Amino acid sequence: MKLKKYSIMMLAACMGLMSCSDSDLEPTLQQDKSIETSISTDGDLQAVLIGAFERLSSTSLYGRDKIILGEVFADNCSSNSNSNRFVTEAQMDLLPQSGIAQSFWQQAYGVIASANIIIAAEGIEGDEGVINQIKGQAYALRALAHFDLVTYYGQQNVNGGSLSSLGVPYVVSFRDNDALFPARNTVQEVRDMAYADLTTAYSMMDASLNDSKEFITTFAVKALEARMANYFGDFDRSLAAAQIVVNSQQFQVASSADFASTFALDQASNSVFEIAFTATDNPGINGLANIYQQGSYGDVIALPNLADLYEDDDVRGVGSMITEYSDGTLRNTGKYPSTAPYEDNVSVVRYEEVVLLYAEALLETGGSPATALTFLNQIPSNRSATPYTVANKANILLERRKELAFEGFRFHDLARTGMDIPNPDPVLQLHGGPSYGDYNFALPIPSAEEDVNANVEQNFGY
Repeated sequence: MKLKKYSIMMLAACMGLMSCSDSDLEPTLQQDKSIETSISTDGDLQAVLIGAFERLSSTSLYGRDKIILGEVFADNCSSNSNSNRFVTEAQMDLLPQSGIAQSFWQQAYGVIASANIIIAAEGIEGDEGVINQIKGQAYALRALAHFDLVTYYGQQNVNGGSLSSLGVPYVVSFRDNDALFPARNTVQEVRDMAYADLTTAYSMMDASLNDSKEFITTFAVKALEARMANYFGDFDRSLAAAQIVVNSQQFQVASSADFASTFALDQASNSVFEIAFTATDNPGINGLANIYQQGSYGDVIALPNLADLYEDDDVRGVGSMITEYSDGTLRNTGKYPSTAPYEDNVSVVRYEEVVLLYAEALLETGGSPATALTFLNQIPSNRSATPYTVANKANILLERRKELAFEGFRFHDLARTGMDIPNPDPVLQLHGGPSYGDYNFALPIPSAEEDVNANVEQNFGY
């Protein structure tokens, strides 16, 4: 049963909560809307949690934009201007007035606002374990939303940036009258607070209460921690977190035969955490499928350089997950396949990512090279591709590019490893391959935020 169907059951509870109102949770950073909450039971708390997942699933975040930006900012995809969508983004030529800079920021802070309401709720009636499980998920959501914000808006990869550079405001309360206009925390502060939130989440949650993969489980918490620690180069931490997921034996790498079907299958065996979409509650033409596939939108195309990476029999390549059309255009048709209606769940974490995180952490921490190679080769061995003979950074990044293509990871892999953005196709690739450290390695702080919060400093170059 999909999460969105749960929302129907929770509708009555949500109608009684001002905290479930879009207008009252309009996610401007200052959070100065009038709100009166009436959260008294674990059912009320669950209603607000579902609202947070709804925001996470929006077109501005995991419903489309967060994922697409990670592809068109890199060397996997570009825009063909079919309906003039993602052209400016593919050029990496955004401005503080750009809609996508505003909507991403706004929606992410909406997720955070919902999480903060849950975390602050007191005197809740109901099962204590269930209440703690919900609150734990709220802490994890707060960490994830801030992490997503800092990877796109933080200055750590710009102009000689570092952990001491400006990150984003880490908001830990809803409508705090003493902190309505917070300044930006440093990247390190954002990292450390996100780690702390994940630690709290894991300590509050009980694996016996793990339910649907459409909610955050204890294993999802550790998978997210492994991802964050990997991004920041904290490989000991990434190793420990990934190992918990790997050792759980709750997940498995999809086989070559099953790989394609996992993207149309809810809660597949390789899913750690996914966001639910149904035929009756979906983004329609604004979803991922319609921006990738040929049609009235279909603006985001795959670049030949990506397609050329796959061997002929690789189930991720051309003729399988990638379709080449008669005009030579290459498109992702295998991931997020449904278009009418759009009803495929969107993965936030797949087990294959965790396996590659584990392999990279083993390599970076001086663990067994043979063990690192074994985990790395779990992926190509299940894709009808040639296994690697050595586990090194280049091979792990290559396999991440091939396995996680179209899922929004490529730009962040280039940024976290300090690499220039390659420009293998100057005709189709619109941004020209910025050098590492260029101003457009970060999104601009939206002008709508600057206008209401003088404490938020604009990013370099904008």
